[in-house]
Amino acid sequence: MPTVSVPDGELYYETHGDGQPLVCLHGGWQHGRSWRPQIERFADEYTVVTVDIRGHGRTGSTDAHRYSVSLFVDDLERLLAHLDIQQPLLCGISLGGMILQSYLDRHPDRARGVVIGGPLRSMPPVALPTGLKPFVSPVPAVSGMLSTMGSVATFRSLCESIRATTDGPWLTVDPDVRSRSLDAVRDVQRNEYLKIFRALYRFDPPVLSDVRTPVLVVYGDGEAAQVKRQADRLAGTLPNGTGREIPDAGHLLNQDNPQAFDEACSAFFAGLDIAPDGAAT
Repeated sequence: MPTVSVPDGELYYETHGDGQPLVCLHGGWQHGRSWRPQIERFADEYTVVTVDIRGHGRTGSTDAHRYSVSLFVDDLERLLAHLDIQQPLLCGISLGGMILQSYLDRHPDRARGVVIGGPLRSMPPVALPTGLKPFVSPVPAVSGMLSTMGSVATFRSLCESIRATTDGPWLTVDPDVRSRSLDAVRDVQRNEYLKIFRALYRFDPPVLSDVRTPVLVVYGDGEAAQVKRQADRLAGTLPNGTGREIPDAGHLLNQDNPQAFDEACSAFFAGLDIAPDGAAT
């Protein structure tokens, strides 16, 4: 099983195909297998790298007392160094997109290009002033729900609270995708679920106005209105940012409508100005 060492644990990852590296980061309480449609589409052209973030999938629990998006970025940097990837294409959904926002803040021009899907800038998706967060934190309520109801019921409750702001099912428009998503949540230990939620809630989105890396911001037409607004602001802030809506898709848009998602990514990758030696120009 391929792993990379990180403080307090080992990250599980997979590589598929051959070519320029395309590193994919999953959403919260999911795992690297959620990128299966993209592996099937892009492995003939790229080396597709998927990783199970701390607390998720085959990586599972680490001994870190608490997680943060910054810690996840540290782990991404270790993975890239371990695989000797200098200028990757990066793709992230939801939590994965948060990680990539922070990665761009640290490295404004290191990646060849970045795709951010289901582009959360806060959890819940209504941003609160940083100073108010400790006083209105949902963490105690989430902790109580986990103790009495477990990970899956807590996740369902989170989805329903966001779904109430949309006209559709929000998380996914495909019952099969929903089933696989809940199976992934079921594998997350309760204490790990809470550590992941805390990381999402404490995320402080960077401004990114100095980032020169080309970025594609995509979201499903069934996405929550607040997330769509956050996506539009993010795409508008990035000097080389482009926004696009994917039809017939919810938050997990890469699985809901993989054909449209993959076509958007493929067109974006093809438009990147890559020199013959592989260096971004």
